Amino acid sequence: MQGDAFLKCINPQCGLEYPIESTNVQCEKGHLLDVKYKKTPSDNLKEIFSNRGRMDQNIIFNESGVWRFRELLNFCQIDTENIEQCSKFLVSLDGSEGRQSKPYHMTKAADFIGISSNNLWLQPEGYNPSGSFKDNGMATAVTHAKMVGAKKIVCASTGNTSASAGMFAANEGINCDVYIPAGQIAPGKLSQAYQFGAQIVEVDGNFDDALRQSLDDAKNHGGYTVNSINPFRIEGQKTIPFRALEYLKWESPDWIVYPGGALGNTSSCGKALMELYEWGWIKKIPRIAVINAEGANTLSDLYNGKFEDEELRWNKGNPNAELIDRYYAHLDKENKRPKTKATAIQIGRPANILKGLRALEFTNGVVTSVSDSEMLDGMSVVGLNGFDCEMASGASVAGIKKLMNEEIIKKDDIVVGILTGRQKDAMLPVEYHNNPQNKFAIPPKN
Repeated sequence: MQGDAFLKCINPQCGLEYPIESTNVQCEKGHLLDVKYKKTPSDNLKEIFSNRGRMDQNIIFNESGVWRFRELLNFCQIDTENIEQCSKFLVSLDGSEGRQSKPYHMTKAADFIGISSNNLWLQPEGYNPSGSFKDNGMATAVTHAKMVGAKKIVCASTGNTSASAGMFAANEGINCDVYIPAGQIAPGKLSQAYQFGAQIVEVDGNFDDALRQSLDDAKNHGGYTVNSINPFRIEGQKTIPFRALEYLKWESPDWIVYPGGALGNTSSCGKALMELYEWGWIKKIPRIAVINAEGANTLSDLYNGKFEDEELRWNKGNPNAELIDRYYAHLDKENKRPKTKATAIQIGRPANILKGLRALEFTNGVVTSVSDSEMLDGMSVVGLNGFDCEMASGASVAGIKKLMNEEIIKKDDIVVGILTGRQKDAMLPVEYHNNPQNKFAIPPKN
């Protein structure tokens, strides 16, 4: 298939290209890949997207918060106005992926952070059908899997990926293998994977160990990997900032803030902003802030020079990869493993660290870390606004507060924080509110 879309190595000194049907997640030299498009989309599409969002034509691809933007994700190279072609190629959960996701003002969260409610937007991705942001990228990853005739999708997961992959696989009638770190996944997430018929493979280790085994499965046993190392999953996750920007009438905020785990969201946001700026759709580049858990703070340590006194940077495509290798060797030597109750971001070796660095360089971004206690406060204050989010999402709220206290985020800045998923660990809020020492606790009465 020849056309507008292709795969390209992210390393500018390498730049190897591959056809869009390739299932490689790396180039032959071991670098990550991007989905690239030759054509520049017209600015007039903004009005088309908006109209699609308002139309009630029972066309699931117009209702979808992912495929509504299909001209910006057209790696299938179809006629995007031809609904028969959309139905043949595009994978969707009846248009529900991303459909309910948009930014909201949350007054109590703003008060907690110390920012004007008018300046703070929080976007709950837990309204996706499987309960997390993963459905945005899974729609596009499974679309490519279907396009290349894959019979089985494979992933490693701390929970949300397994739920999303299992749901899409069941809906499409394909097999799904999920590699999980044994005993380290919230039961509410694991139960979803079982419910959707996924084959669970328990790994004695952490997420990083599970990812290695899943990639081996994909490479040697005919699987198609749907973790965020897959460039097609990144395409779907670009729609998270697309929806935020569209809601803000394509006027860029000063900041977009994400929890940091495998760094797929950071990477996808960076790619979205690079493309929108290149196309002239936005005039100002928002800064990205990545919030690690203190117990899983690889990026924060490396980016902020806390290891060997060197600040790791993308450096225009020449990052010091040896520094990353030495950091990982240090973790192994010290037998240090990621540890946080926010299991969604309990990742010590982020697969997308290089794409994440690229995004941070392009946006003049920052990285910090917050404690479990701070994340739980962030999670809880979101709940007091009538919105549901998991502990890892509380990192966005806690991180904005910390960066404001450090005067990195200014009081008059416009900030969009992404709440990546809903609560699936039922005991976390129960334990939080049963402890009267917690800031927002409402303990039961006797």
